[in-house]
Amino acid sequence: MANKGPAYGLSREVQSKIDKKYDPELEERLTQWIMAQCGSGVSQPEAGKIGFQNWLKDGCLLCELINSLSGGNKPIKKIQSSSMAFKQMEQISQFLAAAEKYGVTKTDMFQTVDLWEGKDLAAVQRTLMALGSLAVTKSDGNYQGDPNWFHKKAQENKRDFSEDQLNEGRSVIGLQMGTNKGASQAGMTGYGRPRQIINNNP
Repeated sequence: MANKGPAYGLSREVQSKIDKKYDPELEERLTQWIMAQCGSGVSQPEAGKIGFQNWLKDGCLLCELINSLSGGNKPIKKIQSSSMAFKQMEQISQFLAAAEKYGVTKTDMFQTVDLWEGKDLAAVQRTLMALGSLAVTKSDGNYQGDPNWFHKKAQENKRDFSEDQLNEGRSVIGLQMGTNKGASQAGMTGYGRPRQIINNNP
C-alpha cells in the first residue's frame, strides 16, 4: 500500500464498503489464470488482498498478460521492472490502454490508483474478469487455462433484410400500438339516442 495515513469518518466508511466488494474466491481464480496465461516463470502471490496487490502493483505482470493475449502483435514492446513509483504507474497505464484496445469497455476499467494505492482492488478484479471473458469469447487460440473460469460474452447477431421485407414490415401495426382485430360497431346507436337494452319482444 502507499504510505498514507489512516482514513477517518466518511472516508473510512466509504473505503470499508469498497473493501467488502473484494472477492477472495475470485482472487484465486484470477491468480490461476494469470499464472497459466503468462507461463511457468510466474510465481504465486501471497494469499489475500495485499498479496494480490503487490503481485500486480509494478505493472509488469499485467503487461505480460495483455501481450500473451495478443499473439504476435504485442501492444507493449518494453516491459521493465522498476522500484520507481512513476515507472510502475506508467506500466499500469500502458496495460489499461492496451486492454481498452483489446475490447474491454471503459466502464469495466479500474483506475491506476485503484491498484497502485490499493484504493479499489475489486475494480481491478472486475477489469481482469472482463479481459478473461473477452479472451475466451474471441477463441483466437491465445487464451490459456480453463475456459470455464470465465463467461463468454454475448455475440452480435447481425441480420440482413431485403428491401421487400423492410417495406412489408412497415405496413404491419405492431402489437404494442394496439390492434383493431375483433373491433365492431354492431349494436351501436346514433349519437344522442339511448341504447335499447330491454327486449320488448319476448
